[in-house]
Amino acid sequence: MTNFFRALKLAWRYRARFVLSVICAVLVAAFWGANLSAAYPILKVFFKKQTLQDWADAEVARLRMDQSALISVLGGLGAEMTLLDGPSDADRRARDVAAGHIKVLQLQQLRTEWRLRGYERIQWLVHRFVPETRGRTLMMVMALLIASLALKGVFLYLNETLVGGVTHRAMFDLRNRLHRHTMKMDMASFTETGSSDLMSRFTNDVETLAVGLETLVGKMIREPLKATACIALACWINWRLTLVVAALVPVAVVVISLIGRTMKRATRRYLESMSSIFRILQEGLQGIKIVKAFTMERTERRRFFQETKSYFRKTMRIVRLEALVSPVTELIGVSAISVAVLVGAFLVIGETEYERTHVLGVRMASAPMDPESLALLYTLLAGVSDPLRKLSNVYGRIQRAAAAADRIFGFLDRSPAIVDQPRLPRLPRHQRSIELRSIRFRYADSPPILKDISLSVPFGETIAFVGPNGCGKSTLVNLLPRFYDPQSGLVLIDGEDIRAVRLRGVREQIGIVTQETVLFNDTIWNNIAYGRPHASRDEIEAAAKKAHAHRFIDDLPAGYQTIVGEHAVKLSGGQRQRVALARAILRDPPILILDEATSALDVESESLIHRVLQEFIRGRTTFVITHRLSMLELADRIVVMHDGQIIDTGDHAELLRRCELYSRLHEIHAAVRSCA
Repeated sequence: MTNFFRALKLAWRYRARFVLSVICAVLVAAFWGANLSAAYPILKVFFKKQTLQDWADAEVARLRMDQSALISVLGGLGAEMTLLDGPSDADRRARDVAAGHIKVLQLQQLRTEWRLRGYERIQWLVHRFVPETRGRTLMMVMALLIASLALKGVFLYLNETLVGGVTHRAMFDLRNRLHRHTMKMDMASFTETGSSDLMSRFTNDVETLAVGLETLVGKMIREPLKATACIALACWINWRLTLVVAALVPVAVVVISLIGRTMKRATRRYLESMSSIFRILQEGLQGIKIVKAFTMERTERRRFFQETKSYFRKTMRIVRLEALVSPVTELIGVSAISVAVLVGAFLVIGETEYERTHVLGVRMASAPMDPESLALLYTLLAGVSDPLRKLSNVYGRIQRAAAAADRIFGFLDRSPAIVDQPRLPRLPRHQRSIELRSIRFRYADSPPILKDISLSVPFGETIAFVGPNGCGKSTLVNLLPRFYDPQSGLVLIDGEDIRAVRLRGVREQIGIVTQETVLFNDTIWNNIAYGRPHASRDEIEAAAKKAHAHRFIDDLPAGYQTIVGEHAVKLSGGQRQRVALARAILRDPPILILDEATSALDVESESLIHRVLQEFIRGRTTFVITHRLSMLELADRIVVMHDGQIIDTGDHAELLRRCELYSRLHEIHAAVRSCA
């Protein structure tokens, strides 16, 4: 529950609304008790055939007589105490017994005095405002009842609105905090967690937490107050009978807590299953072309069916647990009220005064009860059952919310592996060299990827990396923007260790164009301006022209305001790549990374991109990862990698003469190109 209370602290920021909701809940409870109490004057008018003035006068007279009798008895016991002043043991025991009786009677006198004062106020109000005829009295009571119900409805509306505002504002803050934290996490965390699991935390987990938080802030305050109002009025009538009902409350608490703990474990498994459903949906929808091309629709349906079946089973376990709570609490409540009804019935039907105040020798009433008082007591005890019924599933919801909070805050508590130390200097614009010094790197739970890599690249040089798949080319260039940090070694830009300068300052100097072009479901304008959102129109169009993208953009019906669609499906592969290049050109980075930037393009598109890059890489330090021979023509130097090591460097002609691996790769790609 620790993480759930952390979520509750977010709601405490809006404590002004919370306090107002509590005030409204108190008023709802007050009107709830008042509405149920309206049964008493109605019963008096109908069955006793007396006005409320007669009833109030009779009650005040009876209490005054009781008070006079108690004063008389106390006076007699006081006189008796003065006679028992002897030194014998019998006198001392008699004095102790008399003293005990006096204390009991004094408490009874105090209670009688309080009740008398209360009834005297009621008597004054009844004589002042209540009509003297039974018909008009009944009309007034019904009118007040309707008005009271209306006011209760108003305050209930305000309470639920305020509670909803507090809850959803807290969830608004939590979602944004979760998103900020996600954006700060390193790349390894995304690989480990997975986007589908993160989506589940943002949606399903936050919604489950919101339901639990709204239940706690709303029902857990309002419903107990309603029950308390009924119990307080029931205690005013007969606190002993009320305690009979309360005796079974601990049993209900134990049962509900046992079910709640089981529900928390079940909810955790249910939320994990929902993450798996998100993952299967994401994979199937993103790869729908492959699914259809390989006729794997049946397999995908089977995968989804199996996971949703598992989700269904876990959900039904929660449903069964929630369904169990209500009948169990109802059974316990009805049992308690039944005992109270039985005891109260004996008090009413008793013939002697003793039988009307005692049951099985135990005093159950301070004075004989009339049927109307007993009926009101039962009405109030029944009024407790409605709040208890609504509270029966509260514990289960809170346990479900606690499980969701554990998942949410479990992610929020993870610290990113790559963070800035405080007060780091800003890296000046790159203009001298980039050096990789004795780099060693491995991913978690994997063999070494980079083994003692050292390389120096002067400013303005274009360097290409070639080698078989899995040799560490992409991993190596991913160290430059600090997507990962090496386990040992240094990455230096102009002699500065990139871990000793601001991370934002490093990444602002790097432009990246990858094989899998990432464009957002937005306008072409906003996609080009993604790295510089405040760029002018002239700057954006100039970047598009340099990327040979302006012409095809201008031919589109909406021009630069064209929405590219999800995964930029409205653009061809070459168009997507040119928009991505325009984005990099607009940023004007001194360091450029091209990771298989043309590998997915046709010959015509590749030729266009090639011309763009010839112009764009001038005056920049460029790292190229490619298998295309045309891209190697851009390189001033070629680095050959194998098994996480640099085995040779040089220009194209030198490597063909002396590097067997490079020669073999060249022959393979030349053969593939000639076949194409």
